[in-house]
Amino acid sequence: QVQLVESGGGLVQPGGSLRLSCAVSGSILSINVIGWYRQAPGKERELVTTINRGGSTSYADSVKGRFTISRENAKNPVYLQMNSLKPDDTAVYYCNARGISDLRNYEVWGQGTLVTVSS
Repeated sequence: QVQLVESGGGLVQPGGSLRLSCAVSGSILSINVIGWYRQAPGKERELVTTINRGGSTSYADSVKGRFTISRENAKNPVYLQMNSLKPDDTAVYYCNARGISDLRNYEVWGQGTLVTVSS
């Protein structure tokens, strides 16, 4: 099993920066993709960014050029560096991992961390 624990959320002013962390534990070598999702009040959860086993990344158009996902290696946390934050970035941010274990696909979510962008 894989466990995910997010941290780093908080209140930040528009234009500011914040770095989220996703601590990964358990069967980390079974993970194929780790992603960050977010859910704003009254809206559906949406994909923000992903990083796969090979280190390739993808970003939603709304965060390209402002957010960066990174990970040094499989044993280190996955980080989401968020710059030039806007009020529209306000949401609960969730870490997500997908992989294969015992020949079965799985998907795991963290508990989420709240990011509030407001003056």
